[in-house]
Amino acid sequence: MQQQKSIDFFKVINERHSVKQYDQSIKIPHQEMVEMLEEATKAPSSINLQPWRFVVVEEGKERLKSLVRFNQSQLATSSAMILILGDMNHVDYADEIFTAAVEKHLMPQDVKDYYLNFVTDAFSKMTRQEIRENTLIDSGLVAMQLMLVAKAHGYDTNPIGGFERKEIMEALGVAVERYVPIMLLSIGKAAKPAHESVRLPIERVVSWNQADGVIGERP
Repeated sequence: MQQQKSIDFFKVINERHSVKQYDQSIKIPHQEMVEMLEEATKAPSSINLQPWRFVVVEEGKERLKSLVRFNQSQLATSSAMILILGDMNHVDYADEIFTAAVEKHLMPQDVKDYYLNFVTDAFSKMTRQEIRENTLIDSGLVAMQLMLVAKAHGYDTNPIGGFERKEIMEALGVAVERYVPIMLLSIGKAAKPAHESVRLPIERVVSWNQADGVIGERP
């Protein structure tokens, strides 16, 4: 049965917590997983180039057991592990994306031509490091959106950075020279309530840059 979606955005962001132990009896229907990924990819990206890619591991998760360091519980009990990647060659999809926008009457042909020429020229002048940095930013946006989407569907998640990146990519058949590993995301239904966490007071993390000077701590 498909989980009931939440329609209260503030409930979603306030109740989203990282979960380490999941209910192993819960399986996420394939169509719902597809739906969540589609909703997540409505996240913004630079020039709408959508550099994110996903590898969903539902069966055979034990292949990753030696590669997820201290995240064994998430691996063992989650409904799925999602490897979020950034595609360093995402500019190759520019024509396909812009053409679809023209066909849907979301972009005039002359605007498409302008942007395609601009993007092609800009990427030809960028270093690999510059492309990587842009890719990381955009892929981070989709990762956060996926966690919020999952919560709205009634599922829980845990973003994981502690894993053997190259080895996991090789184990899953991902081209390590093309893709940048962003994070692993465990997803499922929490077996017990997640621990809440604290945040620094907003005055500790924000400064207000005004005409007469900065008020508050500088970042």
